[in-house]
Parts: sequence; structure tokens; C-alpha cells
Amino acid sequence: MDTKSKNSHKLGVVLVFVFLLACSLVMMGQYGLIRKQLESETDQGVRQQEALLSMGDDLIEGSYILYNEYSGDTELSDLDFLNEYGQRDFDLTRRFVEYGVFDSKGKSLLDETSDLESTRLQRAQQYYAFQAEYDFSDEGELSDVQVTGKSLTAQEEYELESAYLNDAENAIYGGYVTEITEPAGVKVIYGMTSDSLASYTEAVYPQETGLYTLYTLSSFRDMFEILILAVIAAALLLPCVKRLDISEMKAFRVPFEIPVFVLFLLMAADIFWMTGAVVYSTLEGSRLNSGPGMLMNVLMWMCVFGIFFWAFTSLRAIIRMKGAYWRERTFAYRLYRWIRYGEGGGKKIREGVAGVFRKGKKFFADQYDALLHLDFKDKTNRTILKIVAVNFIILAVVCLFWFYGMFALIIYSVLLFLFLRRFTRDLQDKYSLLLQSTNELAEGHLDVPIEGDMGLFNPIREELKKIQKGFKKAVEEEVKNERMKTELVTNVSHDLRTPLTAIITYTDLLKNETDEEKRKEYIEVLEKKSLRLKVLIEDLFEISKAASKSVKMNYMKVDIVDLLKQVGLENDSRIKEADLEFRWKLPEHKIVMWLDSQKTYRIFENLIVNITKYAMPHTRAYVEMTDGEKGVHISMKNVSAAELDFNVDEITDRFVRGDSSRNTEGSGLGLAIAKSFVELQHGTLTISTEADLFKADITLPKMEMPEESREMK
Repeated sequence: MDTKSKNSHKLGVVLVFVFLLACSLVMMGQYGLIRKQLESETDQGVRQQEALLSMGDDLIEGSYILYNEYSGDTELSDLDFLNEYGQRDFDLTRRFVEYGVFDSKGKSLLDETSDLESTRLQRAQQYYAFQAEYDFSDEGELSDVQVTGKSLTAQEEYELESAYLNDAENAIYGGYVTEITEPAGVKVIYGMTSDSLASYTEAVYPQETGLYTLYTLSSFRDMFEILILAVIAAALLLPCVKRLDISEMKAFRVPFEIPVFVLFLLMAADIFWMTGAVVYSTLEGSRLNSGPGMLMNVLMWMCVFGIFFWAFTSLRAIIRMKGAYWRERTFAYRLYRWIRYGEGGGKKIREGVAGVFRKGKKFFADQYDALLHLDFKDKTNRTILKIVAVNFIILAVVCLFWFYGMFALIIYSVLLFLFLRRFTRDLQDKYSLLLQSTNELAEGHLDVPIEGDMGLFNPIREELKKIQKGFKKAVEEEVKNERMKTELVTNVSHDLRTPLTAIITYTDLLKNETDEEKRKEYIEVLEKKSLRLKVLIEDLFEISKAASKSVKMNYMKVDIVDLLKQVGLENDSRIKEADLEFRWKLPEHKIVMWLDSQKTYRIFENLIVNITKYAMPHTRAYVEMTDGEKGVHISMKNVSAAELDFNVDEITDRFVRGDSSRNTEGSGLGLAIAKSFVELQHGTLTISTEADLFKADITLPKMEMPEESREMK
């Protein structure tokens, strides 16, 4: 088995050697053609012809310039379209030519043209190595171009005339000289002596070094590239034939980085220039047919082609081994393994790289998170500016690579695509979470929490929470109102039925009673119950008007201190009956405010009556008034006779009473009416409790009085 493998390798090696030798001989077979092209490219006649062909644009431009120098019709210094890098193309050419502008009678129109030059230009055409004549008709059209010269053949003259006519048409009809006055009825003649033509040729078409010329020859460069491609193809295809496969030889089992580095060195050192130098040295030294020269060139070409064959044969294992290639034949993977799992130096490098990676990852994660949580109310401009700046830096770095920047731009575009794809997916996920929350809200699930990071939509999430809270509060309020409606019917029925039943009963008794004393007693009860019924109906009417905001307010100047004292005096009998001791702490001075005196009186009365009903006998009640800059604060406190187990938020609602058993007389509307009247005057009434302490706090703002009322004050 080993013998077969060795024989196979030998056959493959021999075939590769023969193939590389054949490629070398084919390349050397081009030397004859290379020498001919090299001699042609460096020939004086060829360079001269190229120089004259390139002069057509300058001569047609010069014809327009020379005519306008004579006529003065156009200010040539203002014509930027004729200038390049601060000077006209014709400025160089006119240094080497003799020229003149002549009318139809042959008279020279330019002062700078001497009589001798004029005569030579018009009559002694064979004096010049090159002469060109441009004829312009009276209408300003170029009618003819003639080229002659003792250094030119008839074929060359014909080619130059055709080229110059074509250049003139491009300049005239292409708009190149449309802003300058056209020559009319004149003939412009140019002439070059042999010395001038040689100098001009050297100036515009200098003889390049033979090595540079060889480097650009198609016979050298094209054949070299074709043979390189053939060698690469052989390196990739030869292992397909098992008998000829030498890719498993030790020479080809090298790490990936080695052939790549060698190829990079060849390209960086310019293999075309290196081999071209050897070829040029061989051709220049006439060593083409010598044994050592031939051997040196054969060895050079075999070495060059052999390097390419070796490199691509080594790299071909990527196709066969696939993923295993990168694990087994790369220094990078070995280095990675050493850093990833090694001890000592590898561990330190691993920890250092991990630290840098963590910091970099955290930085980019923070920037990405900032982008996802962009606050459109605050940092929008700063964030956008940061993104633009980062993008500018990246593109600026890409531009530094010139041609290779295209590959960097492709990589950047791919990375940008992946980033934007992830960014949009994250936005879609967060948008889906937002939609899910809005759907839950739309379906009436007000108790489902709106949680989760929504990135850009976090402000909307907060607004949704507010909406959810508002809806929940509204629903609770509605449920509460429905419950209170039910209680209203029950309480109204109870409170109205009690005195009404008593009235009916005592009325019946009164009809049949003959005893005068008892009749008086019955009448007193009837009067008392009637008044009770009247109070209930009036309270119900008042709270209904207050709830519907249809209460008419009669504002006037009111001394609120005096008003509160008056309420206390008028309810003094109630206070004594309740066996309470009121402690008053009121300002000594007047506090005149813009209030509805009747409604304010009712507020104070309801609160004091409430104290007399529910306060514990033999206790003290406190009434305190504080004068503030923007309003007046009134506090009433008392100790309750019954346990305070009601909801302080509902105690000021309609028909809610502190004693759930309803043993005391009252409509349950007192605090509700007081609160409504306070709010109608833009104030607040709050109830609070602490153990058995009941406290009512009223705040009434000092409203602006009308001018006339202020003057009356």
C-alpha cells in the first residue's frame, strides 16, 4: 500500500515538474515577440508619430486663440474653459512651432510673425519636417486641413489630416470653443523644423526606460497572467486524479498562513516587475541564446510558477477538509487554543482579552440600549449627532483604503445590515409587547399589569399605565355610584318613610281623639315630623342642585370670622344639649372675602351640627381658623361617641352617615352638602380620622374681588 502511494507521488511529482517546465518554456518562447514590441515602443519614429497625433487638439485651439489675438474680439484671459491648471494647452505647443495667420491675399495678420517665417510658411513647405494648414471660410467654418512635411510619408500625412479634422469637429461641434469668436476668411499655418519636432516629441512623449516599457507590454504581461491561471487551475484540478494527487505530501501540509503570506509577499514585491527585470536584462545583454542565460530564465520561471502551484495546492485542502482544515492547519486556531485553554502566559492573555472584550461589549451594549431607549423628549438631537459622528468616522477610515475601501465598505454594509436587522427585530418585539398591553386594555382587563421593557415605547407604556389607572378609577367610581344609587333609594325611602309614617299615624289618632291635651301633644308631634320631612326634602333638593352644578352663587363681601362666630352663637343651644365644650381659636381681626354668605353659613352650620350629633358628651370640640396669604384654613375636631369605622373617602358622599344603624336623626346629606358648597367656591373639604378623633379641614381661597366691591370695602 505504501509502495503504491510512493509510486503515485513520484508520478505526480514528475508530471508537475514537466508541466512547470513547459510553462517556463512557453513564457520564454515569447521573448522574441517581446523584443520586437520593445524595439517598436522605443523607436523615435513611433514616438514622433504619437506626439503629432496628440497635437491635433492643441492646433485647433491655437487657431482660435491666434485669430482672437489678432482681432481682439474676445478677452482670452476670461475663458476658463480653455485653461487647465492655470494655463492653456496651446501654450506648450507654440514654443516649438512657427505659426502665422494670413488673409485670403496671403498677408500676415500677426505682428509677431516675421517676414522670413511668413515666406517659409506659405511657400517653402519642404523646409519644415512638419507643417499643418487650417483654412477657415468667410462664414467661420473650417473648410480644410492639410498636413505636409519632409519627415512624413504620404500615409502619415493622410492619417494626421484625418485625425486633425476629427479633433477640430469635436472641438467645434462639441462646444469646446463656442465662447470664443470663430476665425473667418483666414488661413492658420504651423511649421516645425526637424530639431523642433524632436524636442517637442521628447517633451510630450519622452523615451521611457526599456524595463518600464517591457513591464507594460501585452506580450509579456498577458502571457504571464495566462500561465499563472493555468498553474492555479492545475493545482486545483490535479488532486482530482487519485494517481496524480500529491497534495498529501509533507511539503503541502503547511499552515494556512504560510502560503497566504508568501502570495502576499509576491504581490507586494510586484512579481511582474521582478521577473520583467530578469527578462529585460537577458534581452538587453544578448544572452538569449547562451546556455547560462537560458538556464537562469528557466529556473526563474519554474521557481515562480512552482511557488504559485505549491501555494494553491496547499490551500486546496480547504475544499477537502472543510471545517477540520481550520482546526488542524492554522496558526490562528493553535494560538486561540493556547489562549483559550493554556496556562501561564496563555491564561494572562486570555484574561486580558476577556476584560477588553467585556468592556467593548458593555460599551456597544450601552450604546445599543441607549438607541433602543431613545428619549424623543430630551436627548434626540444628541443621540442622532452621536450616530452621525460614529458613521462619519467609520466611512472616513474606509476612505483611507482607496481601492480596497470598496471591500471594507462591503464588510461595513453587511455589518450595518445585521445591526439594523437586529435593531428592527428588537423594535418589533417591543412594539408587539406594546400592542399586547393595549389589547388587554381595550378588552377591559384593567387588573393586568403593563410590565416589560418596551425600549422606545417606554413613555407610551407609562401613559398606558396612567390610562389604565384612570379607567380603573372611573370604573370603580361608576361601580361606587351604582352602589350609592341603590343605597340612595334605600336611605331616602327609610328617611322619608319614618316621619311620613308618624304623620299618618298621628293624623289618624288626632281624628278620633277628644282629649284636648292629647290632641295638643299629637299636633306637636305632627309639627315636629313635618319639619323633619321638610328638612329632608330641602336637603335632597340642595344636594341635587349642587350635583348638577345648577346652584346659583351670590357672591358678596363676607367677614368669615364674624360669620363663623354667628353660626356658633345660633347653635349654642344644640351645643349645650349635646353637653359639649367648644374651644374657639379665631383671628382677632376681620377677614373679608368674596364668598356666597348663605352657602358659607350652611357649610359651617352643617359641620357644627354634625359635631353635636356624633361627638362624645362631656368632651371638648376645637374650631380653629388660620389666615393665609392665598386663603383661609378652618379646622374642626371632636372626639366621636361611636367607633369610627367608616371610609373617610365616602363619608362626604350622599346619604352616607357615620352611624350605620341610623339611630340619630339626619339626612346623611350634611357633609355632602358642605363639600359641594365648598367646591362651588373653589375650595376643598377633607375628612380625616385618627382613632376616635374626627377632623374636618376646610380651605377657602381668597378670590379676586371686582373693582367696585374693592372700592366699597
